[in-house]
Amino acid sequence: MNRGLLGFVLTVGLLAPASYLHAQATSWKQVPIPPLPAFHPRQPKRIQLSNGMVIFLQEDHELPLIDGSARIRGGSVNEAANKTGLVDIYGEVWRTGGTKSQTGDQLDDFLEVRAAKVETGGGPDSTNISFSCLKGDLDDVFKVFVDVLRNPEFREDKIDIAKKGEEDSISRRNDEVGQIAHREAVKLAYGADNPYARVPEYATVDAVTRQDLIDWHGKYVHPNNIILGISGDFDSAAMEARLRAAFESWPKGQSFPPFPKDLPYHPAAPGYYLIPKEDVNQSNIRMVTLGTTRDNPDYYAISVFNEAFGGGFSSRLFNDIRTKLGLAYGVGGGVGTNFGHPGILQIAMGTKSQSTIDAIQHVDSDIENLGKEPFTDEDIARAKDDILNAFVFRLDSPDKILAERMTYEYYGYPPDWLDKYEAEIKKITAADVNRIATKYMHRDKLAVLVVGNTKEFDKPLSSLGPVKQIDITIPGPPGATESETAKPTASNPEGKQLASKVVAAMGGEEKFASIKSVKTEFSLTQKTPQGDVPMQMQTTIVYPDHLHAELQTPQGTLTIVATPDAAFMSMGAMGTQPMPSAQKQETLEQLKRDPIFIASHWKDPDVFFNAGASEKVGDIDARIVDVNAAGAAIRWFVNPSDGHILKETYLTLGRSGPVQGETDMGDWKSLGGLTLPAQRRNKQNGEETSVVEYKSLEINPAVDAKMFEKPAEKAAEKQ
Repeated sequence: MNRGLLGFVLTVGLLAPASYLHAQATSWKQVPIPPLPAFHPRQPKRIQLSNGMVIFLQEDHELPLIDGSARIRGGSVNEAANKTGLVDIYGEVWRTGGTKSQTGDQLDDFLEVRAAKVETGGGPDSTNISFSCLKGDLDDVFKVFVDVLRNPEFREDKIDIAKKGEEDSISRRNDEVGQIAHREAVKLAYGADNPYARVPEYATVDAVTRQDLIDWHGKYVHPNNIILGISGDFDSAAMEARLRAAFESWPKGQSFPPFPKDLPYHPAAPGYYLIPKEDVNQSNIRMVTLGTTRDNPDYYAISVFNEAFGGGFSSRLFNDIRTKLGLAYGVGGGVGTNFGHPGILQIAMGTKSQSTIDAIQHVDSDIENLGKEPFTDEDIARAKDDILNAFVFRLDSPDKILAERMTYEYYGYPPDWLDKYEAEIKKITAADVNRIATKYMHRDKLAVLVVGNTKEFDKPLSSLGPVKQIDITIPGPPGATESETAKPTASNPEGKQLASKVVAAMGGEEKFASIKSVKTEFSLTQKTPQGDVPMQMQTTIVYPDHLHAELQTPQGTLTIVATPDAAFMSMGAMGTQPMPSAQKQETLEQLKRDPIFIASHWKDPDVFFNAGASEKVGDIDARIVDVNAAGAAIRWFVNPSDGHILKETYLTLGRSGPVQGETDMGDWKSLGGLTLPAQRRNKQNGEETSVVEYKSLEINPAVDAKMFEKPAEKAAEKQ
């Protein structure tokens, strides 16, 4: 320590008055905290045009920017069930499809050089269009905004792109356990038939046409269904004149309420609901039922209850379940409220698989104890402080205040609803909150959803009560062949006869009866936009459900393992990555579609062959045989004269969801004592994707069980 600093320390320590030293030890509770200043948000100017359009103007001269947003009545809640996804597609193509005078790509270029944007989107209750630009570019950007608003073109190529994006989302919707839990909890709370709970499917997305988008725009986009807000660096009088010139002459159209009034709400019966997911080590738990709306007189007391019970780090749920018991990293919830429709009463928690039942039971205890251990005045004071201290951050800029005011206008709430929020929260007492607890939070009314790995649960979920398993299988796309949509459940005589001929042509029943596993080596030529990519691959299959594959790629060796207990991919620096559950399921199903597996099990009681019509494959009249191999569907095209399979079709999982797979089989020759097609040309949706050339096949090779273990498990075993 230098001499000057030492002197300063001694001076402070020796000469400071006793009152100073005593103050350092004072409890933080004695530090005076001034009251929060009165909340008086600057209200935007409201204008209503003669055609019904409502406009809000909020000046903000801090930066030379101007932002605008229009909210339009009519959202996904209004779309037909058989076209679920229409509003998502509409919200994207409205902008990307361009206008009658410019394509979306041309608009991109025009806006990009100005660092501006015009965007569109769709939501449950409304659609929206917005713009953002520098003050000096307002004339140019506003023209684009008006053009997109009134003259969209919905070009077909952009509709196709939007649909593929929807299909990609559908195909991956079961990959993330949190997404599964949220989606299925909403269905339990509202009922699967409620529009707020519906999700797009391949068939509903496929049903959307360009004419649907045109019709939607023509039905809903009228001035009397629009609330427009502008914030930024402008003069209100000049902006009002600009907006009147642009929109005053726009004729009225049909008016719509912000949301339907007669929606069906059918919450699931109280009880336990399970979605098994083997590729996770944590359970996602949701306890749900129907909530309420924000115009409920109890809203302010509900807000304080939610904060005290499950709203943050100081809440009762968090302190009990995480802090004291260590059963969850995150836990919380309360009585959900929405502006236009009921929210969801929900408690959400994530816990390790081995503490699933224990965690549920402790949440049960916290709910049941609401009557036995009411909230104290101190609990409520802390909750109210948390709410009020955070309140300012919800409205700390003029554009946030504008957005809030537009929301009240949209849903028909009083203009001063925000102004009185602080005062109403301050009025809430412990008695109010305890009344809310006993009125709304009842454990025996909740549907409990668990998404997790049942093999690792501390106890079976059924130990708590009867369990209903939820099927989250994704329905296939329209246009799938009969073999993918309706698996045969019995063989017809002709199908069985053709199957016998196929087995004989490949080597005979006796030969196949002995096959338990195979090892193959082959070359794989992958078709890519950059050209063909040749690779070498080796696979070991132990039927019916163990696969180990090594693919020599330009980047290194990729190892793929799939078993009922584990599915992963591993490559050098990439490390080991778990295989998404949908891909794992598809990989294991592909093993059952293998002709060797089918020929080895063709007499099993769960393997069926149903012969149907004939179809030309090249010059041959091939017989169609629909096969159900222990639940895996595939369609064979068989040469009736020699029993060779000429082609097979099936439904497989592609990057954008299920696609029609097809394999043309040729170059039949002896491989490992069997007669098999050495060349297989694979297609997806009619486009060639890869060519496989088999080099060798070994029947019943020596198999080391460790090849199906994760690398980390191998390392742990050696230690």
